Amino acid sequence: FLNNPANMTIYMFLIIWALCWKGVALWKAARNESKVWYIVMLVANTVGILEIIYIFFFSKKKGPKG
Repeated sequence: FLNNPANMTIYMFLIIWALCWKGVALWKAARNESKVWYIVMLVANTVGILEIIYIFFFSKKKGPKG
């Protein structure tokens, strides 16, 4: 599978994609003290899908500081 350069490129893109989304989602979950979400996202590998859902639908929206 990884002997083909095109497959290797796709695989590397998916790894980078997933790591970026996972990093942002884990950071938000930690800041929001969402322990269950943090553990699930840390263990589950969904190529960024679960992380995107958490970021856009379940993470708390921060209001303006004042």
